[in-house]
Parts: sequence; C-alpha cells; structure tokens
Amino acid sequence: MTSQTENELLTRVGPGTPMGNLMRQYWIPACLSSELTDDGDPLRLMLLGEPLVAFRDTAGRVGILDHRCPHRGAPLFFGRNEEGGLRCVYHGWKFDTEGHCVEMPNIPADQDFRQKVNARAYRVAERDGLVYVYMGERETAPPLPALEAMLCPAEETSLYCRQRQCNWLQALEGDIDTSHFSFLHTGKIASDDIDPNHLERFQFIDRAPRYHVRSTGYGTMYAAYRPATPGQVYYRFGHFVMPFWALFPNGPLSDNVLAQGWVPMDDTHTMTFTFSWTRKTPVIGSTRTGEPLPLLDRFTETLPNTPDWFGRWRPVANAANDYLIDREAQRTISYTGIAGVFPQDSAVTEGMGAISDRTQENLAPSDIMIVTTRRRLLDAARALAEEGALPPGVDDPAIAGTARAGDLIAPERKNWLDAYEEELGHALHPLAQAAE
Repeated sequence: MTSQTENELLTRVGPGTPMGNLMRQYWIPACLSSELTDDGDPLRLMLLGEPLVAFRDTAGRVGILDHRCPHRGAPLFFGRNEEGGLRCVYHGWKFDTEGHCVEMPNIPADQDFRQKVNARAYRVAERDGLVYVYMGERETAPPLPALEAMLCPAEETSLYCRQRQCNWLQALEGDIDTSHFSFLHTGKIASDDIDPNHLERFQFIDRAPRYHVRSTGYGTMYAAYRPATPGQVYYRFGHFVMPFWALFPNGPLSDNVLAQGWVPMDDTHTMTFTFSWTRKTPVIGSTRTGEPLPLLDRFTETLPNTPDWFGRWRPVANAANDYLIDREAQRTISYTGIAGVFPQDSAVTEGMGAISDRTQENLAPSDIMIVTTRRRLLDAARALAEEGALPPGVDDPAIAGTARAGDLIAPERKNWLDAYEEELGHALHPLAQAAE
C-alpha cells in the first residue's frame, strides 16, 4: 500500500516539492508550435504549478516567461506582442524572449535602468512541432528527450494534445496498466468476434495475464504474457520512461512506434502529448466480419480552446456530462457505454478524484508494474532531494531511445527479454529508414 506521505511526494509537483524538483531536471513539453504565431496572441501556460505566458516574437523565437511583469506584477497575458518583444500594457515595459527588459518608456532616459530588470524566463527549445521548456536551475540544460517516436521524420509523425482533469500520476498509471484494456475498452467483445489470425486475439481469450517487470536505466518495463497457440506465449510489452512518458502496446512490436507524455499542469490538471509514427500497423478496430468495434474510437473530439489557464485541448466528453455515457449502449453493445478510448480512460481516472487516495487501494499481482514504477519515482525523487543524485536519463536521454512497446508471439522456452530484443532486431526503425 502507498502511504499518505508517499502519495504526497508522488503527486505534488509545484516549486520546491521533491517530485516537482525531479521533473524540473528534464525538458518539459509546453505546447504545440502551432499554438504560437509570430507577433500573435500570448498564450497562458500552466506547467508544474507555475502560471506562465508564452509568445512567439517577430523573428519566430519563442519566449516562456513568468506571467507577472517584474515591475508591478501586472499580467503579461494582456501584453502587446510586437516588434521583437512582449510589452506590458500597464506601463509599456517591454521584454524579449529571454526576459530582458528592452524598453522602459515611462522612465526618463537618464533614469532608465532596464539592464537591471529581467522577467523570469525559462529556456526554450523547439523541435518538429513541439515547444519544450527547461524549468531547472542548471547553467547548461540537458539534451532534449530522445524517444524513438519523437525523432521520426516530421512528415510521418502524428502529434496531438488532450487534457485530463486529474493528477498526472493516476493518468499515467492507466497507460502502464495493460490488463484494463480487456475490460474497460473491450470487455463486451468476445474472442469469437475477432479475426482468428489477428495478433491481439489472445487478450480476448485470456483476460488475466501474468507479468514480468523490471527496473531499467530509464524507468521501468513490463511484459504481460498469456498462452498463445500450443508451445507459444503472447507478450504485450510496455515501458515507463522518466519522468512522465509511457510507451504502451498498441500494435505489433515490429512497428509500434509511439510515446505519450503526461505533463503536470498543476497537481490536479494534466496535459498529454502523444507522438505516433503514421506508418505503424493500425490498431485493432473491427470484428472478424469487418464491423467497427463498438465505441472504440481513438479520435477524441475537443472543445474550442479558450484563453484561461485550463482552457486548452479539453475533451467534449467530460465529467460535466458524465462522458456522454449511453446506458442502453452499455447494456447491449459496449462494456462502458462511453464512446472513445480517451473518454473511457478519463471517466475512471478523473473519477478517482483530483488526486487519488492511494492509501485506500487493495493492490493485486496485476498491479506490479504500477508498484514498481511508483517505487522508481520515489527512490529517484528522494535521491535527488537527499543526495543531489541526478534522476535517470537526464543527461543521457538516448538510453530510452531503443525502448519500444508492442505485442509479439514467442516460443515458451525463450526468455522474455531475449524475445523482446530479438523482435527489436527484426523491427522496422523509422530513423534508419529515413537515412537510407
């Protein structure tokens, strides 16, 4: 059981908290590049409990600043983004993307002290449609994340955002809890409904897998396994990558190139950033007769974005409308009656409360990956706080670059890690293909 003290350590991410300090060692996804335009409207960002404002200047450079003007604390969100900087509308002080004050128009020239004033600014990097921010204190920022899905050719990469209104950890734990797929998402589907040659059919035949789990240099990994055909085992591999990335089985390991980041906006709101290789094998989506699997849409419709702190990428199906649950569909064609994988996950994870009370859990053998991941996070946060030990993968993000989730079938006699490595050796690798 997770204690209350441990739950607080795991879930609180604001400035000065152990987990917040851990996450600030890494580059954090901030927003999509498309959300910022040259001299366009500033964007409110809430990241790790800090209210920030982002803007793109005349030359296309991105700045992410504390939302308060350092003069008198006026909100820079209302600022004028013009001519290479963001100008506070209160007194006209102007700041560039690095936070330097470049104009003080309400001060006589002989009293100007702009060189002594800076808005708090975080370092920013932009790559393939995503803006990253480094919120740590190191003079030299670490390398950017290097997961395989992030480095695919941009024209072959799908990247999108969705918001979940609960703590980051319970959202992420859904991605590393593989047995729930056979219930929450497909519990109404019988094995006879699935193509008998489809690789994923075994999770409908046996809905109670066993597990191999281990810690890795970048986080944790698991293999859920079930009997397949005689003498063979069906594996579903997944990974947790520090500090909040999940690689989950969503097709064959041979080409399932994806990554999903659960970025804490604050303690009770989370933004997910999903990368997926567009040339991967499509996920299971139809019955053996070609009919769509009921209410298993992967596309999540979102509300129009609004400029408030939590107004971006909110699903249409949400807690306010009970995720548009259809009870008749639940009785007849669907396990949940909720349409869509993301809304189904949201209903159960948001329904746990803004921050789940883990002291009330009764954990089972099926939760071993979750327990191992929590322990990995706790150990890393404590080591940083008590010893200054750098968390896994900060300076060597490439250590997770070859990690991949997905399913495969292997002989019973073969070691699970050997089966994983052998399949990776035969897998499609987008970066290698792009270089050819």
